[in-house]
Amino acid sequence: MAEPLWQPSPDAVEASHMTALMRRLERRHDVSLPDYAALHAWSVEHPEAFWTQLWDDCDIVADTRGERVLERPEAMPGARWFPDARLNFAANLLRRRDAHPALIAHDERGRRRELGYDALYRQVAAMAKALRELGITPGDRVAGFVPNSEHAVIGMLATTSLGAVWSSCSPDFGFQGVLDRFGQIEPRVLIAADGYTWNGKAIDTLARLAEIAEAFDSLERVVVFPFLADAPDLTDMPKAVAWDDFLAHGAEDIDFVALPFDHPLYILYSSGTTGTPKCIVHSSGGALLQHLKEHRLHTDIDATDVIFYYTTCGWMMWNWLVSGLASGATLVLFDGAPFAPSPDALWAMAEREGVTVFGTSARYLAACEKEGLRPGHDHDLASLRAVLSTGSALSHESFDYVYRDIKADLLLASISGGTDIVSCFALGCPIRPVYRGQLQCRGLGMAVDVFDDDGRPLRGEKGELVCTRPFPAMPLGFWNDPQGEHYHEAYFATFPGIWAHGDYAEITAEDGLIIHGRSDAVLNPGGVRIGTAEIYRQVEKVEEVLESLCIGQEWQDDIRVVLFVRLREGLTLDDALRQRIRDTIRANATPRHVPAKILQVEALPRTLSGKLVELAVRNVVHGRPVKNREALANPEALALFEDLPELRE
Repeated sequence: MAEPLWQPSPDAVEASHMTALMRRLERRHDVSLPDYAALHAWSVEHPEAFWTQLWDDCDIVADTRGERVLERPEAMPGARWFPDARLNFAANLLRRRDAHPALIAHDERGRRRELGYDALYRQVAAMAKALRELGITPGDRVAGFVPNSEHAVIGMLATTSLGAVWSSCSPDFGFQGVLDRFGQIEPRVLIAADGYTWNGKAIDTLARLAEIAEAFDSLERVVVFPFLADAPDLTDMPKAVAWDDFLAHGAEDIDFVALPFDHPLYILYSSGTTGTPKCIVHSSGGALLQHLKEHRLHTDIDATDVIFYYTTCGWMMWNWLVSGLASGATLVLFDGAPFAPSPDALWAMAEREGVTVFGTSARYLAACEKEGLRPGHDHDLASLRAVLSTGSALSHESFDYVYRDIKADLLLASISGGTDIVSCFALGCPIRPVYRGQLQCRGLGMAVDVFDDDGRPLRGEKGELVCTRPFPAMPLGFWNDPQGEHYHEAYFATFPGIWAHGDYAEITAEDGLIIHGRSDAVLNPGGVRIGTAEIYRQVEKVEEVLESLCIGQEWQDDIRVVLFVRLREGLTLDDALRQRIRDTIRANATPRHVPAKILQVEALPRTLSGKLVELAVRNVVHGRPVKNREALANPEALALFEDLPELRE
């Protein structure tokens, strides 16, 4: 057994929500649950009793729960949770109505805006009334092209209060990136900012917004809030109305629409590895129950907490963060570059706001260490009790850094899940030790395992991360996939009836989890999932490029994007062409899609059916063996990627 880096005190263990749950279950079901392993096993073996207990403990706001808990428990996919329940997601997030701070919004320009729960309720009421008067009804889509501000939260809550479906992406997406996403779901309303700031640079998005408004026939209104300018000029914007004008008539109450447990709530997007991003539809009840479990039990959150997560509105951690309102906590929002206006900006904000739970990416923590930051020395972090990290695997060195230079006595939870489930498979555990390099536990109620290629469970060896039984936060499916074919192919084709997540993982001797990376071709620079197809679509616009192939190269404890291009005959890749490729990608996708390295090659390896083999190239670049070379039409092309000097610098 490894030596723990941190252990919770006996008093903290006894006072935790997790321990309280164990005691209630022991009394109600006459079982012995001496530790987390026993609790997890029981929660998986008795799903109906576990999720019912969670519903009761979290005091879910609902018209009815109904008697049935799980219909078709053997079906994966196909199981239905709480099929008779009627509830509203937004009603559960807005149950608190006092002046306690609900949202504290910061940005890199130094602005601070605070909304109490009572003020938040009134603004959501005004937005909901305006949307209702526009004719928005259950199932309609409202999209957000939004920075991480209070406006995004208000828009989401108003949308979901009516039973409409919310979908958002960050404003650094180019026109094509927005079209690839929102174009599929045909929103009736778009809520957007006039611009944003990144690393001190003001970026006006009004022209792009006008282009988007013209492109979507389904759009009836574009609601624009001022984020860059005090009074943006909307005279040339089709279908546009200013935020204040849209909310001008106000309302005192919200008529929350009660809906089935599996009514659509969010549409999130896959990375677009193999084409246009898949539209993943999540349910109201599933997201609510799963997030409450992860917040209250795995993070020990209650109404006294101040929660921060560095995220954009295009990452599922935004959806996860916002659910903290259901526990009556205070949420701290930040929009901008994490090191602006100074490298310690987020830690200074955490000190000022008394943040108790600080969430970020593995890349950010590594960057803080490289920057020489010592947040625990330079800031008063007395309130801080937990640091959460996700987006990519947290390195062993970053575990050391957190306990050495941030705070010795806190829960460091490396967590892992994804857009696919808008939640986590592995999380923190306030009653367990923290071991270097490990995620503390598999989530309650989640039958998470690691399989070999033949579907046999592994311990202490690397394999495919799977979930063997249904759970409430499984997506309803993909948008425009009526027969569920693409949904099945994405998660259930590898092991029939078993969710295969696409992570390469290992269950440790301590019953923790190590994520060794993705088992597919998704790029993950800085913890931001990027699909290669999104890059290819932009590179194809450059006339000189015939074709391209993109991989993620492991580099300095992170992943950097490397793009290989085959040019038209007689052409040579020079700095001017490299810059044009980068500019094209940046303008139509996001800055995160821009490759760190662009190299010219004479040929790209393909399968016999003509598909590019990104994984094979990635293995060659990293000096790893390539399996199934016989499946390639031109295996000799792999030699072009071996030991390239440009990739050693």
